[in-house]
Amino acid sequence: MIKSARSMAGLPWIAAMAFFMQALDATILNTALPAIAHSLNRSPLAMQSAVISYTLTVAMLIPVSGWLADRFGTRKVFIVAVFLFSFGSLACALSNSLSMLVISRVIQGVGGAMMMPVARLALLRAYPRSELLPVLNFVTMPGLIGPVLGPLLGGVLVTWATWHWIFLINIPIGILGIIYARKYMPDFTTPKRRFDLPGFLLFGLGLVGISSGIELFGERVVSSLIALGVLVGGILLLLLYIVHARRHPSPLLPLPMFKTRTFSVGIIGNIASRLGTGCIPFLMPLMLQVGFGYTALIAGCMMAPTALGSILAKSLVTRVLRLFGYRKTLVGISVIIGVLIASFSLQSASWSVLAMLIPLFILGMAMSTQFTAMNTITLADLTDANASSGNSMLAVTQQLAIGFGVAVSAAVLRFYENFGGSTFQNFHATFLTMGVITVISALVFLLLKPGDGRNLISDRDKKKKA
Repeated sequence: MIKSARSMAGLPWIAAMAFFMQALDATILNTALPAIAHSLNRSPLAMQSAVISYTLTVAMLIPVSGWLADRFGTRKVFIVAVFLFSFGSLACALSNSLSMLVISRVIQGVGGAMMMPVARLALLRAYPRSELLPVLNFVTMPGLIGPVLGPLLGGVLVTWATWHWIFLINIPIGILGIIYARKYMPDFTTPKRRFDLPGFLLFGLGLVGISSGIELFGERVVSSLIALGVLVGGILLLLLYIVHARRHPSPLLPLPMFKTRTFSVGIIGNIASRLGTGCIPFLMPLMLQVGFGYTALIAGCMMAPTALGSILAKSLVTRVLRLFGYRKTLVGISVIIGVLIASFSLQSASWSVLAMLIPLFILGMAMSTQFTAMNTITLADLTDANASSGNSMLAVTQQLAIGFGVAVSAAVLRFYENFGGSTFQNFHATFLTMGVITVISALVFLLLKPGDGRNLISDRDKKKKA
């Protein structure tokens, strides 16, 4: 019992560390790609393989993370995941060719696919549902800061050090993570079940096909017809997985969990709403540099208010949810986020810096509230039997949705470029479009009932009164 109490005390910090490492790595590389390309004597355009190799590895292997944790224990799998992520980071820093860098990024992706899902699964099993909101509220904060801090930190390291340090900074964090995991991470297991290899191949390759298809549309490295074929192929594989899962006695991701209404709404809402929020770390620095003429370092610094707003909102999320409930909060906050994104279409180089920073600060507060509410309502009603599969599905959704936000916004930007408008006009039209999409995504949360998620707060309130 003493060991369990100690594990509970340190577990949220371990999960927060994993979330931060994964979220930071997803964006820090983008700023350094030109410097890495120069060092490896390659074109910057050819460096996308270093980004895509990691993304696709994570997308394909996340579904298996739950099965591994159930079979071998959350502590063991988490430690292996952090080790692989850190070892892959070291290999990336030592890479002297693009091929070696891509292989190293795949190793990093294997670890990244398991780190956060396994840590969150441990939280889901260690804490009762009534305590899940404040715990996940704390854990998601680093995940919000990472994507905003990534471009800034990448610019600083490339400017005043070398690109190798964007990977080397992961190593001390990883070592601390392994030490703390051995001391504080509970080793939860469940009854053994056979691994669903056909289901893994259908689901994993389906995710890879969808991710690749959308990225190919955005990058325009191949014809639109080929990109469409890859996307349709991925969708067909997922449909085949559904047929397979209905017949298999123990599928990789059981379909009955989607009968839980709050889970289904949370998954669909994550995909729909993150199209807008996922585009901000990509579009805003790009507009500030290409459109306004800011340096990469200054453009990265301009994103800092979003992180500050995210941190500040963490202390307010529980009060907001207690006052308005999950349904009203998620509908209202999604509309606010959409309006803020659309408002960026009004910005110009003549605006004062303060006028640009205030909307980004408010956006950070709104995104923090939305992400915490979405994650908790998605996991709130899952049973212990489907907690592992539901958690893996949420992790898959989040990973894909972030990539979708970047790919869709890039495709929309290139779409407007076909009309021959100025750079300003193209960015403004893209922000307006992504804002409208985000406002429309609020309709998904109308499927929630007014009382959904109340147990997450009311039970906690009763304990306080008692």
